[in-house]
Amino acid sequence: MQLKLVPGNSAGTVTAYYLSSKGSTWDEIDFEFLGNLSGDPYILHTNVFSQGKGNREQQFYLWFDPTADFHTYSILWNPQRIIFSVDDTPIREFKNMESMGVAYPKNQAMRIYSSLWNADDWATRGGLVKTDWSQAPFTASYRNFNANACVWSNGASSCPSTKNSSNAWLLQELDSAHQEKLKWVQKNYMIYNYCGDTKRFPGGLPKECNSSF
Repeated sequence: MQLKLVPGNSAGTVTAYYLSSKGSTWDEIDFEFLGNLSGDPYILHTNVFSQGKGNREQQFYLWFDPTADFHTYSILWNPQRIIFSVDDTPIREFKNMESMGVAYPKNQAMRIYSSLWNADDWATRGGLVKTDWSQAPFTASYRNFNANACVWSNGASSCPSTKNSSNAWLLQELDSAHQEKLKWVQKNYMIYNYCGDTKRFPGGLPKECNSSF
């Protein structure tokens, strides 16, 4: 999906683009863009839910002004990994670590959603900066949506079991060039990683944080 975010004073607003299933033990993969005061950078907030459990936030600044033009935000979700990308630059990889007892979203069909909503209780500086409604209406723009997916119906997948050009994404992983891009983003633009938040997890970091994750 290509997005252009709310310009000017967007504090308190969240522009969202995400995948989600239904029910009390839902799965979800989130892009959320946390608005800010004019001149301050947007925060790109990512999260992964599996079986109704999230708490896997990573946050980033962007290396461009996301309100000035459209940029492409992509989610690769296959049985092995989830990759969040911005303009073909990976910013986050969440691997399937079920072998370590970490739940992974793979058994529920997810739909694609987008929204623009008021979250001034937490979105900007932890809720310290509220939405300035005199700036309304707030407008975010979406275009050029494209999806390649397996449709789950009656307990069966629409994708063939053998690899072919139309479903190569099912086995896709980061090549060495994209691994370097991922390291570059995480070194220079990551501003929060739940795997480094020992205060939040006093009993020990989540299992996936103790691996090469």
